[in-house]
Amino acid sequence: MILDDLVAATTARIQREKKLISLATLQQQVAEVHPVNKPSFIASLDDHFGIIAEVKKASPSKGLIAKDFPFLGIAREYTKAGVDAISVLTEPDYFKGDLEFMHEIAQVTSKAVLRKDFVIDPYMIYQAKIHGASLVLLIVAILSDQQLHDYYQLATELGLEVLVECHDESEIKRALAVQPKLIGVNNRDLRDFTVDIHHSEQLREKIPTHIKVLAESGITQAAQLKELKQHGLNGVLIGETFMRAPDRQAIIQQYKEAVL
Repeated sequence: MILDDLVAATTARIQREKKLISLATLQQQVAEVHPVNKPSFIASLDDHFGIIAEVKKASPSKGLIAKDFPFLGIAREYTKAGVDAISVLTEPDYFKGDLEFMHEIAQVTSKAVLRKDFVIDPYMIYQAKIHGASLVLLIVAILSDQQLHDYYQLATELGLEVLVECHDESEIKRALAVQPKLIGVNNRDLRDFTVDIHHSEQLREKIPTHIKVLAESGITQAAQLKELKQHGLNGVLIGETFMRAPDRQAIIQQYKEAVL
């Protein structure tokens, strides 16, 4: 399965990175990090339908998405367009991401920044904090209940907001055990990468209304946002559609107007 390969690659990567910079060193660096003065993404969902725009060069399902990849320019376009947060892929093997992309983007945007990666070690949460993230992604499918609890608690203690990603009802039940403020329902099954755009609408009913819920993956039309909002979703995370758009600011404006 693709997900197993991603986890294996991430495990190997973190083992290599720990040899270069120890966990103890990261923990010391975190203590010296200045507070990130960025607006809370979760709080922004109280008064409007939110949009997280993703900076993504490639993916396992689509291959190379952006041959030309001026990641800072893309982040500036997203910022100018008024998105609520920017997601940055930091997974290098399958998504051609880099932690440095996020580090630099965090310095040029006023928006909250999400580290989009396959977090399987506390080390990665410390990295996220040091490199300017405001949010971190925790994927229920690749974590045990204990890991999910511990990583959520660590991220919160470090002042990071957490997006807990689920794909089915059993994962939602596990996610609810950590009392999350924000859940993302991935319309793409990470086991085989098939997409069902209505998946997040159906699973919204299984999540208490006080918890904010995002739809992730497969969103290609502004009208879909209106439908998602009608089904009680609070926002979306969109990557490929925005990355491939000839005019990113224009398409984001269309999407924002659809949910006014």
